[in-house]
Amino acid sequence: MSSPSSFSGDETAPFFGFLGAAAALVFSCMGAAYGTAKSGVGVASMGVMRPELVMKSIVPVVMAGVLGIYGLIIAVIISTGINPKAKSYYLFDGYAHLSSGLACGLAGLSAGMAIGIVGDAGVRANAQQPKLFVGMILILIFAEALALYGLIVGIILSSRAGQSRAD
Repeated sequence: MSSPSSFSGDETAPFFGFLGAAAALVFSCMGAAYGTAKSGVGVASMGVMRPELVMKSIVPVVMAGVLGIYGLIIAVIISTGINPKAKSYYLFDGYAHLSSGLACGLAGLSAGMAIGIVGDAGVRANAQQPKLFVGMILILIFAEALALYGLIVGIILSSRAGQSRAD
């Protein structure tokens, strides 16, 4: 058992906190990678038919890439909040950080899947009918909003850490 001067709080709690940070980054990056790959395939396929529309069709790829940044933000917020030697870190704090990371990460994963599917089909359809571009962008915005919801909830849940007990 460690001495009170070297550690305060629950000894297993940081495991859950760091797991939340990892989950936020890993799942968000998985969504970003899937969205980028799926949309990129659509852009490449469309570029064969209409090469002049390639730069206009990069929008889904960029939107998918942003998802990884959301996970990075939450992972940094969580990891800077875990310092058991400076302040007591209890299981409540670890669970708050875990739920924060999962909320952001899984929302990013689902948004990346939506962006990838819509981006792939959207850029191909836009090559055949340019009037579909605005509709595709609107659908992509709503898909990106899912990840923003996860980021906001992740920030709120992360801010709950440290409120379990009065030190």
